[in-house]
Amino acid sequence: MTNRRLPDKSTPREIDQFLDQVKRTSIGKPAAGRLLFAMDATASREPTWDHACHLQSRMFEASESLGGLAIQLCYYRSLDEFHYTDWHLNPRALLQDMNAVRCLAGHTQIERVLSHALANQPVDATVFIGDAMEEDASRLRQLAGQLGLLGSPVFLFHEGHDAGVRAVFTDLARLTHGACCPFDINSPEQLRELLGAVAVYASGGHQALLDYTQRQQGRSQQLSRSLVRQLQGPGRQGPHRHKT
Repeated sequence: MTNRRLPDKSTPREIDQFLDQVKRTSIGKPAAGRLLFAMDATASREPTWDHACHLQSRMFEASESLGGLAIQLCYYRSLDEFHYTDWHLNPRALLQDMNAVRCLAGHTQIERVLSHALANQPVDATVFIGDAMEEDASRLRQLAGQLGLLGSPVFLFHEGHDAGVRAVFTDLARLTHGACCPFDINSPEQLRELLGAVAVYASGGHQALLDYTQRQQGRSQQLSRSLVRQLQGPGRQGPHRHKT
């Protein structure tokens, strides 16, 4: 695991239009999608960190038939710690890294998460799990807008009941054309399905998510359909296809 300092400002090039999604050919295996799995590892999140560890494998499982998924763990803790791992193509390696993390008291560093996503494009989707926001909301919105222009949605899972935090998270999701959902440890199966749906989107785009939704039943189908509705927005063409 590495601990690299990110630059204070990132300058990703602006694009005039989204690239058309590359069509899969019948020869060879489609390139894996890339998903940034970012988490708040400050002290308040310690009780639910283990829960997130148990859920992460669902992302790999759901995306396997679409060419797989490369996931990078990214987290912050203490006053100035920001860490990220290599890109993992299997759940065991990611789980090993997650199990090695210990939560420490500190402040939120969501700006660094968004800056990291910008600096490591292409990223097909970012999942962020957190319960607080102690930063300049306008700066976070600016970075989110840049990710939205790049077609790189952020899916924020909000733990807790702070209405102010939820409002900012909802704004960030809207600006990136992503989605904001509650992180409810009392509904583990719902969280599994939501993470699976995000992984399917990162691997195959809107059509893959629609196909996935049709295969679900009951509450799982309702959750997936809700995610589809939140993802529908101007200019959305789905993730870029690339090699890891």
